[in-house]
Amino acid sequence: MFFGVLAAASLLFSVNAYAQENANRDENGKVVRGAYETNKAFDNTYIELGAGINSVMPSLRQPNGWGGIGLGTAINFGKWWTPAVGMRLGWHGLWNNSKVNFTQPNIAAGNNFGFNYFHGDLMWNISNSIGGYKETRFWDFIPYVTMGALNLSEQIFSIKGNWEYAAGVGLINNLRLSDRIDLNIDLQALVGKGHAYTENAGRFIIYPSATVGLAFNLGKTGFDRHSSITPVVIPVPFTTDQYNALADKVAALEKENAALKDKIAALENELAPYKNLVNGQTYLYENGTFTAVDVTPGAPVSVYFDCGSSKLSAREKAHLEYFANNLVNGDTKLSVNGYADKQTGSAKRNQTLSEQRVKTVVDLLTKAGANEANIETAAHGSSVQPFDGAAKNRVVTIEVK
Repeated sequence: MFFGVLAAASLLFSVNAYAQENANRDENGKVVRGAYETNKAFDNTYIELGAGINSVMPSLRQPNGWGGIGLGTAINFGKWWTPAVGMRLGWHGLWNNSKVNFTQPNIAAGNNFGFNYFHGDLMWNISNSIGGYKETRFWDFIPYVTMGALNLSEQIFSIKGNWEYAAGVGLINNLRLSDRIDLNIDLQALVGKGHAYTENAGRFIIYPSATVGLAFNLGKTGFDRHSSITPVVIPVPFTTDQYNALADKVAALEKENAALKDKIAALENELAPYKNLVNGQTYLYENGTFTAVDVTPGAPVSVYFDCGSSKLSAREKAHLEYFANNLVNGDTKLSVNGYADKQTGSAKRNQTLSEQRVKTVVDLLTKAGANEANIETAAHGSSVQPFDGAAKNRVVTIEVK
């Protein structure tokens, strides 16, 4: 009765604990199960040491001959192959009490007798099987079947005695204390042949026991679930209309690509005159053509303006700044002359334009460090044409004296 009540209570408490726990579930609340990667030989193994009580139930026909309670100990080595299936090997027992009033072979009447059971067990973690594997679950409910060799002898630590095959069932309540340590409550009912204990007790004898022990987890603990693999999707064959639509789209893209290549080539041709630009090099642009103008040290430096403008382009400004920064200082004496082409504008307008061009150049020279007192200036308008061609006469010359 005691063992039955204990087993029922453990079942009730473990089921209750499992029901309150948030097991391994997906976002929809469904339990997630396997598959799990195969673990190595030493992974998920443990050693268990326990102690408790055991007893003897010879036969319901002889209730007064039932054995008393003795000390039961347990040493087990186990391994979990999957989250649900495991095996263990071990030794159980130590001594038991006899209430029989007659002496049997190797067991004295009314005395303690040695109790040794060497066994192998097949375990099933029903919590992981039903609720899905969860390494941090506090309470696991683990039934098992056991088979082995049972020895009963008059001497507690002697293996000389009655040897019989035995089998039974058990229930482990596994309580997780940490990653490495578990508390196991192990309830077991073992069945052996009757003459191992007494020839007058019927065909079979039951040996119930209850032990409490600590299990020390070794190696890697826990199981890794296989990564989900996206199934290969085989596309549905194209219809003729779908194929033609894609072909038209490819043709349009190829045409667009060809147009872009032509545009790139045109831009490269347009930029070709600039590829050989160096500091100090001046280019004139007239009628769609760039003409290089050489600048030699000591010779007059020329900067050119657009038609009707007294502002320097970025290119010509850079050219003049290079000259001022490298050949001009506060002691340099300079002569600056401004011109306008006679092909455009009136003489009066061209005179004013040449004066404005001279002022633009002088301002930049003084900003670069020249002394304005050392600069001689003259604006000739269109009365003097120092060069051939209208574009070349829209110019200001600077000469170092």
